[in-house]
Amino acid sequence: MSTVVRRRVDGWYRTAGGWRQASVRSRSTAAAVIVVAVAMMLGAAALLLLLQRALITEVSDAAEGRVGDVAGQVSSEGTAGLARDLVETTRATQLVQVLDPAGRVIAASSSRVGNTPLTDLRPPAGALMRAEVGEMPLIDDDHNYLIVAQGASYGGQTYTVVVASSVETQRQTVTTVAKYLVIGFPALLIVVGVAGWLMVGQALRPVERIRSRVQGIGTRDLTERVPVPETRDEIARLAVTMNEMLDRLETGQATQRAFVADASHELRSPLATLTAALEVIEADTTGRAWHELRAVMGTETDRMRKLVEDLLLLAKADDTGIRMQQTDVDLDDLVAAEMQRLRSSMPELKVTGDVRPVRVVGDPARLSQVLRNLVDNAARAAHTSVHLATAEKDGSAIVTVEDDGDGIPEADRLRVFERFVRLDISRSRASGGSGLGLSIAREITRAHHGTITLTSSSTGGTTATVTLPNIG
Repeated sequence: MSTVVRRRVDGWYRTAGGWRQASVRSRSTAAAVIVVAVAMMLGAAALLLLLQRALITEVSDAAEGRVGDVAGQVSSEGTAGLARDLVETTRATQLVQVLDPAGRVIAASSSRVGNTPLTDLRPPAGALMRAEVGEMPLIDDDHNYLIVAQGASYGGQTYTVVVASSVETQRQTVTTVAKYLVIGFPALLIVVGVAGWLMVGQALRPVERIRSRVQGIGTRDLTERVPVPETRDEIARLAVTMNEMLDRLETGQATQRAFVADASHELRSPLATLTAALEVIEADTTGRAWHELRAVMGTETDRMRKLVEDLLLLAKADDTGIRMQQTDVDLDDLVAAEMQRLRSSMPELKVTGDVRPVRVVGDPARLSQVLRNLVDNAARAAHTSVHLATAEKDGSAIVTVEDDGDGIPEADRLRVFERFVRLDISRSRASGGSGLGLSIAREITRAHHGTITLTSSSTGGTTATVTLPNIG
């Protein structure tokens, strides 16, 4: 690429970049002025063209009328006294000649035309012919003329009547109109620019108020809202959308703060237990306290590990979503494994099942975590029995976990999916629960494009139903 071309390209890019960086008000005003200027130019060109054609048509009609009158006079009266009549009846903007069959001038309306014919046109009798508009070298002026010729028959001979009409007046009219347009264009464009600048500024004033309010809203206080204009235009919808966004941010911030507070509260208990145990062990010189408290410390440490893992999982779900493996999973095998685990860990419970083969596409480890959380909740709530089942329905896999406990009130069936929510706090803490099991189960189920619901069971307890798509 040559240096000149490179400079032109760089200049074009700088111009385009400067245009993009200009304000909306400036670009809108400039666009309005450009559009109006282009429209005015096209309109002015069309106006001048139509005006010129109309004026030329007027001159042509007058010339045709005049040539017809003279040709009629020649045909009826001959050429006697014709020269005097032409001088007396012809307008100043017209020149008339009458040519004999040999092409000689036998009568003229003015001495300016001399004895030389104005045109070479020789139409037959009764016929009309025109010549292009142009200057006449035979006439001592700078005017353009429109020439019309018509044949006239008299005494067995064909004469030619020629009328040359000046179009200078019409040309001056078009020139005058063009001058007025040239003078008026800048003034009109200035008016359009000023009006556009003011109107766009008025239209963008609510946007500036919204921007100023948003600039003053900090992360510590999300209770403020942007003003909504009384209009029902796009700016009003923008303000409503921004307020809805601020509502979501405020809700998310409140949820995050509650999450942090609850997590801190949950971690405080095992840390306090571990601290107290360490103090007892340090004060004991016999070494027996270590053997007595080792199991307690192990339990609290395992509780903290599970809590931290659950918190990290929920944090990932809030941030980027839970990453899932995509493989074929036999849900009946996972349910059977959970039934075996529950029978081994809690032999006092009656564990029954109606397990049918069913397959989905998903993450086996995460789905196993969902089942374990539901089964553990059911086991804690059950009085005597837990029932698990799998089935296929309408292209989806269904897993149910049912207990015969006291059940969950209908008003709390959605609230229990919130984080750190426990309806029986004392029992949940005693068993090491943190109130995150159902929250994690719901997040994993959502990541598999499924749903999880809680309903009353036939035994008075609770039935947890997991619905997953993609049956294999």
